[in-house]
Amino acid sequence: MAKTVYIAGLGLIGASMALGIKRDHPDYEVLGYNRSQASRDIALKEDMIDRATDDFASFAPLADIIILSLPIKQTISFIKELANLDLKEGVIISDAGSTKSAIVDAAEQYLAGKPVRFVGAHPMAGSHKTGAASADVNLFENAYYIFTPSSLTSPGTLEEMKDLLSGLHARFIEIDAKEHDRVTSQISHFPHILASSLMEQTAVYAQEHEMARRFAAGGFRDMTRIAESEPGMWTSILLSNRETILDRIEDFKERLDEVGQAISKGDEEQIWNFFNQAREQRQAMEIHKRGGVDSSYDLYVDVPDEEDVILRILELLRGTSLVNIHINEENREDIHGILQISFKNAQDLERAEHLITENTDYTVVVK
Repeated sequence: MAKTVYIAGLGLIGASMALGIKRDHPDYEVLGYNRSQASRDIALKEDMIDRATDDFASFAPLADIIILSLPIKQTISFIKELANLDLKEGVIISDAGSTKSAIVDAAEQYLAGKPVRFVGAHPMAGSHKTGAASADVNLFENAYYIFTPSSLTSPGTLEEMKDLLSGLHARFIEIDAKEHDRVTSQISHFPHILASSLMEQTAVYAQEHEMARRFAAGGFRDMTRIAESEPGMWTSILLSNRETILDRIEDFKERLDEVGQAISKGDEEQIWNFFNQAREQRQAMEIHKRGGVDSSYDLYVDVPDEEDVILRILELLRGTSLVNIHINEENREDIHGILQISFKNAQDLERAEHLITENTDYTVVVK
């Protein structure tokens, strides 16, 4: 039976979700809310949604499923608003927030006793691009789509959501909301603090040591890439997951002190173990498998500095979907090749490796 789905927030995530829903459920009516007219117009023009509004309450009573793809504070505000609206009985309400405890707690508080179902969610996918204009039906492919059930998640709710979102081609997983926030504080939230702190430190240092700017390539570039993330979103994330993130900061201070003491004492064995353990632990983690934010598969090609060499490689890869291409021009001390090509899945990576290896004599490294 065809359903009516209401997506509040037509940014990159919400608009891409709409495309995925329509891919597997073309008969479903998809309604969209967005404050700015530009995103509403794009979503309508590109057939991401069937109807749009800038009045959130107006479409809510029509929906069988409501997805709040909004900043955390606004998500909680809209949950409060939904509690006072005449919604369809049994409507499913979900969200797409990067932290879950505050949102699930709000739902359980404000929607208690209402004839609705609520399940928290966090699609772990993203891009440096924003807005409906950047929507991509394949954004969530093979990425984790995390559900954090609540006391309002009745039997069958998750199955309905998985069916609705089947066109996203995501990997669905369930986890407790508080455990979600503990895990993401370590592997997502805290790394953003580190990246931004490293950038701030380097910017100040470069005022007296200008060459620090020129030599900042390779590993430094990779470590600080996420410092370009949208500050409003990350402010909201940190403030909605304070205690867990503060715990990670204190833990990291202790670890820095330990390695600092080893350096001060000249303890060669401890320093060697510090690096070796980190290497072994990274090799053991599933870092190279797509499943988190901005995951990709990278291939490095050591190409000569010759005219049209990049075009030659791209011609070999015609028909292969690329995520990004980067030319590592300057400091090559800690990189794997001058041309870095990122792919969205392992199949495209393997195909590219085969094509380049078979048709050139360039050194190819897969990471």
